[in-house]
Amino acid sequence: MTVTSPLGQVLRDEEGMRLEFVRTYDDPMDEVWSALTAPDRLARWIGTVSGDPTTGTVEFVMSEDEDATPETVTILACAPPTRLVIDVPTPDGVWRLSVTLQALGGSTQLTFTQRLAEPYDASSVGPGWHYYLDRLGAVVATIPIPDSFDDYYPALSHAYALPE
Repeated sequence: MTVTSPLGQVLRDEEGMRLEFVRTYDDPMDEVWSALTAPDRLARWIGTVSGDPTTGTVEFVMSEDEDATPETVTILACAPPTRLVIDVPTPDGVWRLSVTLQALGGSTQLTFTQRLAEPYDASSVGPGWHYYLDRLGAVVATIPIPDSFDDYYPALSHAYALPE
């Protein structure tokens, strides 16, 4: 398989570096929001979530690591159906992730951002988020879901490395 979805970008701003993806879906915002937050739909593209999000935390297990211990994800901001900001613990530290949705007529623009810590290397996480966002797009469009991470990593690693 050749990956043809739009690449993300590593960008510098006043807060440092971020990895950012912008995708457009031919579906209304509520439909995309549901794919991002409804447990049954979330499980189809990224992993399982449990708990009550109104408490400010949920337990999460990525689908690629089903035997893992659930991680506590902190919900920093949630404004349905337009914005979600979370902190996700990882072995490399806490990842700050944000998703913003914007209505564009009958379609929806999604902007996904991960704040990067020094040394700002997105060459391993970029292909991963690329893969998962392609899976999200498949869930939204109700088409077959990409199932081989090998099509993304290491093939796309160079696309997410900082330019020298």
